[in-house]
Amino acid sequence: MSKNGLSTMTLAKEFLNCDVGDKIPTVSELNEKIGLARGTIQNSIKFLQLNGAIKLESKGHLGTYLINKNTLILLAFAGITSIVGVMPLPYSKKYEGLATGLIVAMENQYNVPASMAYVRGAENRIAMLVADRYDFAVVSKYAAVNFKKRKDIIEIVKEFGPHSYLFKHVILFHDNNATNIVDGMKVGIDVESIDQRVMTEKVCQDKDVQYVRLGYNQILEKLQDGTIDAAVWNEDIIKDKMLHLNYRIVDLTDDGNTEAVIVVNKDRPEMKKMIGDLIDVETVLNIQKLVLEGRITPSY
Repeated sequence: MSKNGLSTMTLAKEFLNCDVGDKIPTVSELNEKIGLARGTIQNSIKFLQLNGAIKLESKGHLGTYLINKNTLILLAFAGITSIVGVMPLPYSKKYEGLATGLIVAMENQYNVPASMAYVRGAENRIAMLVADRYDFAVVSKYAAVNFKKRKDIIEIVKEFGPHSYLFKHVILFHDNNATNIVDGMKVGIDVESIDQRVMTEKVCQDKDVQYVRLGYNQILEKLQDGTIDAAVWNEDIIKDKMLHLNYRIVDLTDDGNTEAVIVVNKDRPEMKKMIGDLIDVETVLNIQKLVLEGRITPSY
């Protein structure tokens, strides 16, 4: 891509992130931020104005202000032709409702196609987000906060409240008489799932157990055939499938493990703005509720 093309794309994203009425950065500030020549930046701003993407007004020493913008044109120049999110595999009714709600909420006046992809494990979803394979990711608040403590490269842009992600985590036991994790147990752990991994480590703290690495979708089978003795799991699935299993609730004071959030790459402020404008929390939660009540068929 030419310098002019790169500059125009970068500035289109910059203006997508601005509201009408905002004071825009000076050419010097933009030069420092995006590392392109002042003349190149000035040419791109003129180009965007000539093509109807933005309308600016200079107020002398007070600076220059954005007085109008055409989001559809800016999206085209920014190279944003679709919005794709990634969330957990919809193996519970709550996830089906969440996926359906997000698809409905992302219908937009800009006619930008929106869709969802489904990937197991918050670690995997966040890695793909940071690699720009997806525009946003759905994880639990617990996972997002835990990840940010290690790498501050994502940002939470939407929070859906307690029990929007799942109702409760539980510890499943192979032995119908078991009530606690004890020394000598084989415990299933999914290292790609931040929630499951961290909670497993917490409930096994100070216990002499053997961790057995499994995918989340393998845990139930391996528990039932005795390959593992215990594992942290999602109570919603047990209730959805009316499974008769021995389990107890994981007692955590932080309800962030039950709350769904949307995270974006910190280096993509334009996507933070887009998701903020497009996705209404109440719309998503209302659709999720209707799916859970069986009043509408999930569609995702």
